Order: sequence, then C-alpha cells, then structure tokens
Amino acid sequence: MHFIDTTSALAFDRNHLWHPYTSMSQPLPVYPVVAASGCELQLADGRLLVDGMSSWWASIHGYNVAELNAAIHEQLGQMSHVMFGGITHPPAVALGQRLRALLPPALECIFLADTGSVAVEVAVKMALQYWQGAGQPQRHKLLALRRGYHGDTCGAMALCDPETGMHSLFAGVLPNHYFAPAPQCRFDGPYDGSDFAAFKAEFLAHEHELAAVILEPIVQGAGGMRLYHPQYLADVAALCRDHEVLLIADEIATGFGRSGKLLACDHAGVVPDILCLGKALTGGYLTLAATITSRHVAETISQSAAGVFMHGPTFMGNPLACAVACASIDLLLASPWQQRVAAIEAGLRAGLEPCRQLPGVAEVRVLGAIGVVEMSEPVDVATLQRQFVELGVWIRPFGRLIYLMPPFVIRPDQLACLCGAVVTVLTPEA
Repeated sequence: MHFIDTTSALAFDRNHLWHPYTSMSQPLPVYPVVAASGCELQLADGRLLVDGMSSWWASIHGYNVAELNAAIHEQLGQMSHVMFGGITHPPAVALGQRLRALLPPALECIFLADTGSVAVEVAVKMALQYWQGAGQPQRHKLLALRRGYHGDTCGAMALCDPETGMHSLFAGVLPNHYFAPAPQCRFDGPYDGSDFAAFKAEFLAHEHELAAVILEPIVQGAGGMRLYHPQYLADVAALCRDHEVLLIADEIATGFGRSGKLLACDHAGVVPDILCLGKALTGGYLTLAATITSRHVAETISQSAAGVFMHGPTFMGNPLACAVACASIDLLLASPWQQRVAAIEAGLRAGLEPCRQLPGVAEVRVLGAIGVVEMSEPVDVATLQRQFVELGVWIRPFGRLIYLMPPFVIRPDQLACLCGAVVTVLTPEA
C-alpha cells in the first residue's frame, strides 16, 4: 500500500500515531517508506536508502526475501492463527525441532512468546516459580548489570540500568532488584578480573535472595552498545553454577549470528539456565520470541504450588510467525553467514576507523555485524537523521551513539556507503 497523498499522511501521522520514545506534542520527523527490498528502503518520493539498522537488528536476511515470503504464503493458505492452549500445529513443532537442533542440548523446553520484552518477563517468572517449586520462595530478587537493557514492559524495565533506564519515572511500581557495576573490560582488551570481583561482591551480598542473574552476553545493546570480555561472562556463569543461582541470558539482540557466533554465549562457552531469543528469530518478518530452559528448571516449576507455568500470550506460537521462523533459520544455516559477518566486521573496522580522529568522538568499537561510534555528548537525532537520509542511508542514532547493524546480506559497496555517511556527517565543515 502506497501513500496516495504523502503530505496528508504525514500530517495524520504527526497528529495521531505515537512512535517509539517520541513526544506527541513535539514528535521527531518521520520518513515515509513504501517498499523495501534487499538492503534498501524506498521512500515515497522514490529515493532509496541503504538500511544500516536491520529494522532494529531483526532483518538479518534483508527485505522481501523470496524464501521467507514463500513460507508466509504457504502457511497463510493453511491457517494464520490458532490458539496454543490445548492445540499444537506443524509450524510450532517444526520450529521447536529446529531450535533443539541448533541450541545446546541442555536447553530443551521451549516457551514461544510474542515479543522480546515478553520473553524476558517469561524468563523472570520462570526463575521465580523455579524457586517456589524448590521450596525457597525467599529467592525472589534478580541481579542485573548496570548499562543493561532488557525491554520496556514493567518486569523487563525493572532490570534495565537504574539510572539511564526508566526507573525514576515509575518508582513505586517497578520491582526492586540488585545491580552490579557494568563491566569495563573490553572484548578485545586485557582481562584483569576486577570487574568480576565487583560483580562477585554484589552477588555474595545478596546470594540468599537471588533467584537469578540476568545479563546480555558480551554485547550490552540498547543500554549503550558496549562490548565486554568473554572471560567476564565465563566467570559470572561459573559463580552462578557454584552457588546454584540461575543464569538468564538475554540474547534477543545477539542471537542468530549478530556477534559473529550463533549465540553471544558461544564466545565464552557458556550455556545459561534460561535463554531468551527474539528479533532475528523470524528474520524480521513477524514478532516472535522464545524463552528456552532446561528440563530440570521446567520440571521444578511444574512441581511448584501452581502446578503449571503461569503465562500464556494470546498469540503464543502463532503459526505464521513459526513458519517464517523455520524458513529464516533454514536460510541462515544454508548461507555462509559466518563469512558474511566476518566480512561485515572487517568492512566496519575499515570504514569507521577515520572516526577515531574526528572531534567529539569518544570511541569506536566493532564486533561481528555491529559497529558503534560513541560521541562525547548526546547527538541531535533529528538533525543527524535528516543528514543521513540526504546521503542515502538509514541510520538511527540514540543518546551518544551512532551505530550500524546492517543485514548480513549487505554488499561491500552498500556497507561502504553506510560507513562513509557516518564519517561525512561527523566531519566538521572546513
């Protein structure tokens, strides 16, 4: 569906449609997209923009993908949705089988949620019900990392950074959890253990209350796009294991190859007790997430007072979403995705390197298909957005960060265009 009258459509949008993290009285400008294919978005005026965001990191295969389109069409001819309560269906079973084959053997019980935030909510509820079933209901707190992000629903929001997150806006409503200092050990730097020592001190101070530790493995995403050392993750996992505290890995942003490994946990050889997946699970086509745990955790939950796990979204296990998720996983595994991500990493390193010398740039960091330019001060999102569009790219900065997470199928010239646009916009006029 194309806009018949772009001017009136934008006026309606401005007055009535609420966009993410945006004021209704002074909204940020929006750009009308009418089509997308490959790694390009088409604006209503015909201009093409190279997409550097993968639609918030989900569209790893790009847009208008024949194999994913076919999966949707085929499933649509069978059924678009059916309740998952008391019913199962081929796409859900097929997706479960693919996830079981893909993930560590210990992760075998799969809860199909509908969004990443809900996947985190489900993980938290699993941890709480686990300890109820284990006869230790006093374990009802979680330990998270500062600078982390886990979603915008209340339970997930309570685990985001308490300063840069939304805690102050909803004080008195959000549960109170514990937070360890954000790891400072860089992914590609030395590891001296002081970060883990700070984490361990916070862990031990509250050990007998802790139901679980939750973190984003290796890559702290929307809380700051920070990359930390794999040994830190390995040490946290070992501490949790030694003290029998559950470990929840939020891989919603990093799952399916974004960091260069299939899971970011793989950088440290860690298998969590509960794993959250989302975003790229369907290749960006439909909203779907999964919270996956061990048989032991699932059976302990089932022995709790409720006797069942207390969660059930209306669109849980949606057949269309499951069908396209199967096709997306098949497409990823049949592709040379490791080589593609490695090539993107090399392209990002080379293309963003000039930013290191530019005024106002605090740091440049790259891992897998993730490139980040951190500024010393917050950026003017509206101005930068307009400049990027004028240069033919779609890049959405936030806070002090200008970052790239392109689709895995991006061409070298398109990646160079994205990096060149960042350098151009940040280079002062002579």
